[in-house]
Amino acid sequence: MSAHCQLTGAKPGFGNRISHSHRRTSRRFDPNIQRKRYWLPSEGRYVRLTLSARGVKTVDVIGVEAAVARIRARGGKV
Repeated sequence: MSAHCQLTGAKPGFGNRISHSHRRTSRRFDPNIQRKRYWLPSEGRYVRLTLSARGVKTVDVIGVEAAVARIRARGGKV
């Protein structure tokens, strides 16, 4: 599973791990990705979306129909 949100487009950020001696090594900040299943009434089926925690809250506010419309507008497959 890739670490990006289908709705918000959140992707990993990159930075440095800094040790006590101030030596720097590469690290990755992954978004909080969850796989959620929603009922899509217009199509009469369930859809499984890969969403960040913020994306899940966005679906709660705007609804699953509008969220799927946004994902498809971005060129995503649902």
